Amino acid sequence: MWAILTVLSFLFLALLHLMPAAASLRPDVLTALYGVQPGDPAFALLQHRAALFAAVLIICIWAAVDPQPRRAAALVAAISMLSFLWIYFTSGQPPRLRTIAWADLAGLPALAFALVAAFRPATAP
Repeated sequence: MWAILTVLSFLFLALLHLMPAAASLRPDVLTALYGVQPGDPAFALLQHRAALFAAVLIICIWAAVDPQPRRAAALVAAISMLSFLWIYFTSGQPPRLRTIAWADLAGLPALAFALVAAFRPATAP
């Protein structure tokens, strides 16, 4: 059961990063998610951010099928989600980012489980 929950937690974390990662292939997603237009100077930064989300997505999928990258995947997902939530709450909770904050908040139980699963001592077979 522990193994199944571990896989599901990493897949859920990957799913949370799917939409922002999709913006690396479909820039119109940036406008839908963040309200930033292609002419805005922040647009290029958000495209780069989308590519980094793709990396989070890939390592979480990898961690779901292979135990070796689980520690790195859990840490990367934690940095991604917790840093966004910190910025969101310390920036006055911008209404435009509320949905993203709710998604990350909903992912915290999966993140907690992934962290525990990744860093718990190995058990004998």
